[in-house]
Amino acid sequence: MKALLTSELKARLPDLYEQELATDPIVHAKFFFPGGSWIWFVTEGRPQGDDFLFFGYVIGMEAEWGYFSLKELEDVNISGWTIERDQDFKPAELSLCLLGLAASIAEKLAANQRSRTRRH
Repeated sequence: MKALLTSELKARLPDLYEQELATDPIVHAKFFFPGGSWIWFVTEGRPQGDDFLFFGYVIGMEAEWGYFSLKELEDVNISGWTIERDQDFKPAELSLCLLGLAASIAEKLAANQRSRTRRH
């Protein structure tokens, strides 16, 4: 399993509340659950005791801003599925991350529709 929190990410991640007033904060990392549709867009974080506390935009059962810890993410293991960090992710404004996600979903839906059309 690749590390969710690398030393490079830790060094560039703004401290909690540093982007609090930003209308379109920069997302510095993207975590996801490959066995489902959960995504964590990380905007800030700081060490907290022997853990690391993140803040960001989470898309799961709902889409909302919230805090989540490294330990919480690392403890997820559902039938061998664990949380992963998007290795190819480049920091970007949240709005661009959400547009990219929407485009990816639209592309998958269109491919699925083409596949269904060919079978009939």
